[in-house]
Amino acid sequence: MAANCAARASRPAVVRLASRRGEIACEVRQDDGTPDATVFMPFAYAEAAANLLTNAALDPFGKIPEFKYCAVRLQP
Repeated sequence: MAANCAARASRPAVVRLASRRGEIACEVRQDDGTPDATVFMPFAYAEAAANLLTNAALDPFGKIPEFKYCAVRLQP
């Protein structure tokens, strides 16, 4: 998570991420390598649950997911 999105805490914090498709509670941390106003979440693992926030579309032949991105709100 980018510095301007995180409350500069010395340890990870739990927040609620919400999009128009769903919401999840997750642990976040500041990462100076992430662009401002950007949240990054891996979606390769079941516990990441990023697919609950994004479009679930798959390529009909390769069965691989489309590029995942969406607007989210951070809530404490």
